[in-house]
Amino acid sequence: MKHLIPEFERLKARFPAGFESSLVLPCVRRIQEDRGFVADSDIDGLVAYLGVPRIQIEEVLSYYTQFRRTPVGRWHLQTCRNVSCSMCGAERLIAHVGASLGIGPGETTADGRITFSTVECLGSCGTAPVVVVNETYHESMSIERLDALLRELG
Repeated sequence: MKHLIPEFERLKARFPAGFESSLVLPCVRRIQEDRGFVADSDIDGLVAYLGVPRIQIEEVLSYYTQFRRTPVGRWHLQTCRNVSCSMCGAERLIAHVGASLGIGPGETTADGRITFSTVECLGSCGTAPVVVVNETYHESMSIERLDALLRELG
């Protein structure tokens, strides 16, 4: 995290003194972009750097589903399971991913290539059901399209 301090300093300069807690979210996001997840040591570093209580950082990490506390595979496959996606077949997709990869939500394949997660909402209700691989949305997903996507991920 130390190598990110110059970036954090530039962010900090945009806020008035006393607003360090407002930096938690952008700093956590940048750490995850850099490392792929937010480690306990990163939290310790942010507590020391920002001077905020650890609970503020833990709250951000537990509230926002895009933040991860552990490493994920090369491909992070996320399936929305909220109302719109569920009504359009997300539960079938979730079951199919599990059967195809031999893992359940929150697990990573034995070769470490794919981590599978379910999330509450991916904000693509009009094109449900949706699957996200890393940062790429795959909308109006069907079992056939899902199989093709899984083959691509190899």
